[in-house]
Amino acid sequence: MKIIDGKATAAAIKAEIAQEVAKQVASGRRAPHLVAVLVGHDGGSETYVANKVKACEACGFRSTVIRREDTVTEAEILELIDSLNHNDEVDGFIIQLPLPRHIDEQKVTRAVAPEKDVDGFNPANVGMMSLGLPCFKSATPAGIVELLKRYEVPTRGKHCVIIGRSNIVGKPLAMLMMQKGVDATVTVCHSATANLAEITRTADILVAALGKPAFVTADMVKPGATVIDVGTTRVPDASRKSGFRLSGDVDYEAVAPMCEYITPVPGGVGPMTIAMLMYNTLQAYLRR
Repeated sequence: MKIIDGKATAAAIKAEIAQEVAKQVASGRRAPHLVAVLVGHDGGSETYVANKVKACEACGFRSTVIRREDTVTEAEILELIDSLNHNDEVDGFIIQLPLPRHIDEQKVTRAVAPEKDVDGFNPANVGMMSLGLPCFKSATPAGIVELLKRYEVPTRGKHCVIIGRSNIVGKPLAMLMMQKGVDATVTVCHSATANLAEITRTADILVAALGKPAFVTADMVKPGATVIDVGTTRVPDASRKSGFRLSGDVDYEAVAPMCEYITPVPGGVGPMTIAMLMYNTLQAYLRR
């Protein structure tokens, strides 16, 4: 069993980005600029944005966090997005999700200019990705594919089973895994899938992305499979100073001994999501 170290891989990617940024700045260009819009005070969002700011520092980027209270109107958010779309000093920006219920997330996502949509959520980027055209790919799926590539996990002709069909992970990952150069055969499972364990046991690469702690048990995994755990659920834990611990969607202790490769939680897919966001921002900057 080999652990796929997302933290170390993400650090390597950020170091590569930092080298490119240093070269660009040395030639007289300004540094790349990433903006994060944070609405309200969700704990998970606060942590995620803080990690993005640290990643920007490591890559040599300029970063800005724009905060709005959860009483902000949808019209005000759309006005802010329009101003960022037209700001030549901003290479890419993200609207941190989730948003308050009175704001239409789809409307907000569509409002972000595709050339600054470094989260890869705008339908224009999703559509280009489905066609295999150059675009900004959703960071978490792109990070998973990059991990498989850097660890030389075979994908060509392999059966990849994805549990979860979200627009952020499941669907875009399925498209990426099918693309030429990756060449996996993909099955997407969800809450209405019958005989789930029978399907997951056929997976050479099993991706758990449903948000249910320890959902994937040993009897659901084929010996020698590669298991990618996308889950990051906060589970109460009185022994921790924070009062909680992060749990993945896989019962790690039971499943890990069966695997050829497995990602831990934390330290697996999570760091790669931010690294690929940095990569997208660099690409946006270079295109400009």
